[in-house]
Amino acid sequence: MRKELPLNGRSKEALLDEMRAMKSGDTDWQRGRSPLFVFKATEGLYEANRAAFFEFFTENALGGRRAFPSVKRMEDEVVEMALSLFNAPADARGFMTTGGTESIVQAIQTCRDWTRKQRKEPKLRGNIVAAESVHPAFNKGAKLMDLEVRRAPVGPDFRADPAAIEALIDDETIMIVGSAPCFPYGVIDPIEALGALAERRGVWLHVDACVGGYLAPFAKMIGRDIPTFDFTVPGVSSISADLHKFGFAPKPASTVFYRTPDKAAHNDFDFSDWPNGRFLTSTIVGTRPAGGVAAAWATFEFLGVEGYKQIARDLLSFIDTYKQRIQAIDGLEIIGNPHLSIVAYGSEAFDVFRVAEIMQAKGWLPGLVQKPKGIHRMMSMVHAVSVDDYIADVQAAVKTVRAESGGNTKLKATY
Repeated sequence: MRKELPLNGRSKEALLDEMRAMKSGDTDWQRGRSPLFVFKATEGLYEANRAAFFEFFTENALGGRRAFPSVKRMEDEVVEMALSLFNAPADARGFMTTGGTESIVQAIQTCRDWTRKQRKEPKLRGNIVAAESVHPAFNKGAKLMDLEVRRAPVGPDFRADPAAIEALIDDETIMIVGSAPCFPYGVIDPIEALGALAERRGVWLHVDACVGGYLAPFAKMIGRDIPTFDFTVPGVSSISADLHKFGFAPKPASTVFYRTPDKAAHNDFDFSDWPNGRFLTSTIVGTRPAGGVAAAWATFEFLGVEGYKQIARDLLSFIDTYKQRIQAIDGLEIIGNPHLSIVAYGSEAFDVFRVAEIMQAKGWLPGLVQKPKGIHRMMSMVHAVSVDDYIADVQAAVKTVRAESGGNTKLKATY
């Protein structure tokens, strides 16, 4: 039966009691049982950005230009700090959005409109060429704009293969894409090679750094071997990076950046042919929670460069140990050579999805990769608290699977 609006309201206490009861069936992310969706660095940061979010709980970032200059100031400053972090030219521009998908869709639309103008082909349909590991948000954006996405096989190192990508480029290609890192394997694509390809073929290169954008620069600062992915590469036209992933800001908060003002000029939606006059937004959505803007600003100011570097040290050190412990389990191997926080592992000796199925029965939400089959985790420090339990359960699951004869699993890879 369909639920109907109650005749009379209930108290706050009664509502909270019911909501907390509902949560009892959720995945216990606080004990590291979820492989993604939640990102946490330190308790002090959590308290600071939570307070900042609720300080602007009611304000609307849509009204930043006219009603809430404080929100507009914070948004502008977040963008400025991030542009510096990504080594952008002095006249580069950027915008805050509500998430990685919106940042990617904005970049696709901006590229399409800029390319149509440059080529003097206002009805150019266009296509996007990327590695098969690129995020589905590119297909979502292409579907909205009636564009085509062509996916090329990855190389043996699971990174984008520039030659395979070039083979799919034609006269209607408007964009190629590199990931930093890609979601399935956690490896950073060869952005410098893709940048050279973009310049040679006269196409736009977008770098999807939604996962790694706010971790990779600090990892590099502490001496990690991180491939160059930002505006240091001449062929990079735009970058997307999520603040609410490894920027450790609350949701919803992401960013998209453009190398030049003439490219960025195509990002905005500007319309005045209606009774209320000019309607100008730099995002797909209209209303946006100002709390997301305020908390992102507070996160940057609270941590600073040194705070982010310390998080990078702690997180990557933990992940190094995690990878070593996984590889010490007989039959398991890390897929590729992950650069940052995403690690997937699989096996040539047995069905790793069966291992995942056993782990699921023990309360671990499985993250999976289907090509090749693997167990996938995008880790933050929230996973450190339960690593001993996790490794023990993986070891036990592998032992069970090895003892089985042809056990089948019904699990399928789902984001």
